[in-house]
Parts: sequence; structure tokens; C-alpha cells
Amino acid sequence: MTEIISATILLILIMDPLGNLPIFMSVLKNIESNRRRIVLIREMIISLIIMLLFLFAGERILSALNLRTETVSISGGIILFLIAVKMIFPSEEETNNIIISDEEPFLVPLAMPLIAGPSLLATLILLSHQYPNKILYLSGALIIAWSVTVIILLSSELFLRLFSKKGVSALERLMGLVLIMLSTQMFLDGIQSWFQH
Repeated sequence: MTEIISATILLILIMDPLGNLPIFMSVLKNIESNRRRIVLIREMIISLIIMLLFLFAGERILSALNLRTETVSISGGIILFLIAVKMIFPSEEETNNIIISDEEPFLVPLAMPLIAGPSLLATLILLSHQYPNKILYLSGALIIAWSVTVIILLSSELFLRLFSKKGVSALERLMGLVLIMLSTQMFLDGIQSWFQH
């Protein structure tokens, strides 16, 4: 059960709903408020379908590549560490690279890569490989993390009013620190398992 709780926290941290708040708001700013909610929910449902596909196909992908659990754990730890560093020290270039169009977004950039990004999909493959007998529990963890992200994004204006942009940025950095600890643990577990074998 503790693995599932840590998996849920890990997925929420990688989805980074607080960090994505300003981007979501800027991408959807030219859409009417009633339509905005529909578009956001649609994009989130698309991202959930993509994530579930990667979760259920993850073990097959890794077995096809003939990768060991230790290798996946070590590389997963490194990837998450790099994501955490970006959360703590964000660059304005990445935000500016997202093209804001007057047209209604579909699949890109909201569903992918902001929510179902490469790092999250790689993490889902890693989790499905680490806990092959707990796929249903992992699906539950993914749905909980996704639901939390949906709630935060739907309440974007409220969050930005409560915390302001600086407050949201500070919370994101705090989440980055937690993610650094989780990624370090994953890396050390992989190293320990490697030496035991």
C-alpha cells in the first residue's frame, strides 16, 4: 500500500499541476470561460487515455528492449532528478517555447506534452515494470493523481488568486525538492539491487 501512496505522490509531482497553471491559463485565455472548462476536461481525458496505455503496455515495452529492473530504476532516478532540478530552477525559455494560438488546442500542447509528457510516460513504464502484479493499484494511483491535477487546473483562477504567481512558483519549487528526494531513493534502490545481483 505504501508503494501505491508513493506512486500517487510521484505522479502528481511529475504532472506538476501548479507549475502548469500559468501555461494552461495562457493557452486557454482566448477561449470563452464556459468552453474553456470543456476543452480542459477533454484534454485531460485524452492525457489519461495515453497514460493508461503506457502503464498497461510498459512491461511489454521493457521486455521487448530486454532491460533489467535495476537499469530501469537507476535511469528513472536520473530522469526524475533532472525534472526536479527544472522545477526548482525553471527557465523562461521553456514556457516561451509553447506556441499560444487563437485556435482551440487539441492534444498538443495541453494533453501532450504538458500532462502526458515523456518523463511521465517513462515513469509509468518504470512503475509497471517494478510492480507487475499491482497494475490495478497503479491505475488507481494514476487516476487519483490525474484527478488532483484536474481539480487544481479547473480551479486555476482560485489558486492564482490565493497564492499569486510567486506563491505558485514557491510551491512548485517545494514539490521539486520532494521529487529530488524520491528520485535519489529510486536511484539508490537501483544501485543496491544491482550490487546484490
